Amino acid sequence: MSGSVTDSSANEATSKLSPKNPACECRPLVIVEGFLGRAGSAIWGNFEHHLKRGSCEGCTRRIIFTSVGPVSSLHDRACELYYSLVGGRVDYGEEHSNAHDHGRYGRIIPEGLYPEWSVANALHFLGHSIGGSTIIKLQHLIRTGHFGHHAHPGMVLSVNSISSPYRGTQIVFTLGERTDAAPAVRPLSLGSMLAKGVHIVSYLSPFLPRVLDLHIDSRLLSLYDITPLELLKQLWKSDWAESRDATPYDVTFEAADEREANGEGEIYPGTWYRSWCAYTTQKTDPSNSNNNTHAPSMSLSVTQLALAPLYVMARAIGSFDFSTLQPPPSFLQPRRISTTCDPERAATTEYETLPEEYYANDGVVPLFSQWHPFACA
Repeated sequence: MSGSVTDSSANEATSKLSPKNPACECRPLVIVEGFLGRAGSAIWGNFEHHLKRGSCEGCTRRIIFTSVGPVSSLHDRACELYYSLVGGRVDYGEEHSNAHDHGRYGRIIPEGLYPEWSVANALHFLGHSIGGSTIIKLQHLIRTGHFGHHAHPGMVLSVNSISSPYRGTQIVFTLGERTDAAPAVRPLSLGSMLAKGVHIVSYLSPFLPRVLDLHIDSRLLSLYDITPLELLKQLWKSDWAESRDATPYDVTFEAADEREANGEGEIYPGTWYRSWCAYTTQKTDPSNSNNNTHAPSMSLSVTQLALAPLYVMARAIGSFDFSTLQPPPSFLQPRRISTTCDPERAATTEYETLPEEYYANDGVVPLFSQWHPFACA
């Protein structure tokens, strides 16, 4: 039931200290997974072993895997991240919950993964995909007082991200988000099918394993909260997936522009930031300066069929037509057209050719979006 679930997954964190130096002074590293990420160390591996080669000599840095909603909005994920560390009842905020029509409170976490979290006991953070965007959102909420006066942005020592869509990604439109009416989703698209799967998992959540925990406590979507008829209505049109309070909308360029206009992503002087970026594509026509589209730089063999989805998505991102987006993203600059030559053409809007980094991608996120929030100065 909403607000009455305790988060037993809070004990999933890995904590090891070397017997040679039980008072290890190396600050812990918090890992925040991305979209649909719930695997923890099963995928990420033995971080303690690799980090021994760094500055932590004679001891083992503590690694903390957090549990946040794998399809939730950045705001909800950031709130869940905060309370997973300090403990307590997850509070999404009255204004936010009223605006997005869900409960203000989530689950109760009896004991946080790092209850001593403070400026004196600050943490390093590593986020993959929207995990990086979640950390930026967390620091923004701290700076704006969402968690009270005792929370301070200096509690975040560093923000490290891997392929994070800070400024959005066009793959969300390929999967089903409407280019002219986000967050609406096209019927029968892959995104629509995914939304239906999320609702079915949410409905059956009381009987499913922890790895399928979607953090729906504030949304009343389980079989204890809604009738089968109400489930069918959500399967027809999801109030959650087709809202501005879910991951799909938060990775649109429109949502990224809204965050930047609100100052989200502004750096804090006491925090160190680094983005790890990747792309697996190359320019389709290197000799054409007016065409910067990209395609995967390799062909797939039979033994690489597992990579086929990434291959297809990389092609879609690399050839995406940004002019179809309404409203146009902030980085898309109109091209001036002379009205004396062709009045009919002048009535339409054409845009400047975008640089390669808007098409180069890793199969999920374009390169320019992985760098950082805001445009390069």
